[in-house]
Amino acid sequence: MIKMIALDLDGTLLTTDKKISTRNERVLKNLSAQGIKIVLCTGRPINAIWKYIEQLGLTGVEDFTITFNGALVIQNPQRQILIRQGITKQQLTLLHEFGANNHLPLDVLDFQSVYPLSDLRPSIYQQMLNAKIDFIPTDFAQLKDEPYSKAVIASQPDVLNRAYKELTPAMFEHYHIVRSQPKILEFLDHDMDKAVGLRALLAHYHWTFDNLMSFGDAENDLGMLQAAQVGVVMDNGLPAIKEQGTDVTLNNDQDGVAVFLEKYFA
Repeated sequence: MIKMIALDLDGTLLTTDKKISTRNERVLKNLSAQGIKIVLCTGRPINAIWKYIEQLGLTGVEDFTITFNGALVIQNPQRQILIRQGITKQQLTLLHEFGANNHLPLDVLDFQSVYPLSDLRPSIYQQMLNAKIDFIPTDFAQLKDEPYSKAVIASQPDVLNRAYKELTPAMFEHYHIVRSQPKILEFLDHDMDKAVGLRALLAHYHWTFDNLMSFGDAENDLGMLQAAQVGVVMDNGLPAIKEQGTDVTLNNDQDGVAVFLEKYFA
């Protein structure tokens, strides 16, 4: 029995203009009222998506969000942490060297702020994220020796295409690397993805992946799509991602989430 619905945001629940449609909102609120847990799963911090949490009414003490692509599971209203798993500064050394050698920008995120590395090229991540979160330019050498949620290379798609081709086997062994958006390449702890956070949250409710339905469209959704009993890929999703889901629904501008849920729970 499906008891939890996990939803990616960009390219999935959100329309191209970054809104939750009226139809998606209505269907998700109705299912929430029936006792099904609605969980937003994102690479962003909770402050950056709070308007969506409020829109869906996910503000109860038993409402949680998967943030930083699984690295932080946080209770919504009081921001209590269920799990947090980071990556160390030492682990980021290889990535910093890659950025310097290839003239790329790099933003390092802890669980509260973003640190654009000032000893590398300027980044466009701040203007892309457009969220209520502090951006603190910092030289890599000055970063504190503490856990970080992830690092991001944000640039134009052609730049990231070239950068991806330069990634070494050692980097794939060292990091979980995902192209979450055309302009964003993310580097997480090697064993980290959204499924890690969802496993912990399901255990909190004494449920398993057999009780999970997930929706996604991109590489950073792959883990939760494969793990869920029902893994639904948007029609705008990558072909390789569609092959890994159990179902495909309409695209994010055609209320694909609501259309599938209406049929499934009819």
